[in-house]
Amino acid sequence: MLHLIIAEAELELVPESIRDHPAVVNYARRRKKKPEEVILDSTYHHAALKKLPDGGDRRGRPDIVHICLLNALESIANKEGLLRVYVHTRNDEVIHIKPETRLPRNYNRFLGLMESLFKKGAVPEELELLRMEKKPLESLLEGITPPDTVFVMHEEGELIRPRSFGEILASHKNPAVVVGGGFPHGDFTRPIEGKKVSLYREPLMAWTVVNEILVNFEAALGL
Repeated sequence: MLHLIIAEAELELVPESIRDHPAVVNYARRRKKKPEEVILDSTYHHAALKKLPDGGDRRGRPDIVHICLLNALESIANKEGLLRVYVHTRNDEVIHIKPETRLPRNYNRFLGLMESLFKKGAVPEELELLRMEKKPLESLLEGITPPDTVFVMHEEGELIRPRSFGEILASHKNPAVVVGGGFPHGDFTRPIEGKKVSLYREPLMAWTVVNEILVNFEAALGL
């Protein structure tokens, strides 16, 4: 079993400090929603993001979460019941995702789903395919597995070939946990206990890391 955590994901509702910015107000009006009900997105809120800490180069990237989750949930490992996926946000919310969840392929529909999740805490409410709770990453990790089975994807980590890393993950008796960043570039804002691993000599996009991990994990299991 492999647990995949997309950590410090840049997924959040528009912060209060920029809700009156014209870029946000106009976007919300087009969506027929209130500014506080929409997901922050650099594509639509670029001008407003400049007023936020980390706004110019990091925040407002829900597309990273969307692509990573599509790849993970549609993987063979997930279909075989060998994968659990979580999203941890920059504001310490954790999204628990049931393996049978099928996310919208359309990005705008995905944004609408995330907005409902932030509002209701679970979607759909009767099935709770996605459930959100306030929880720091450390508490999530403690509830999954011992620290010696946590691997943190990091560009300065030990360089391990993807195939070899897949074999390492598949060989663990206890569930292995892989933590990958859900942000465009840079480092985690807080230290994460675990072995730092890099799959390539250059930085890779988050969804590429997810793909390499899952494909090689599956190969090591003979799937």
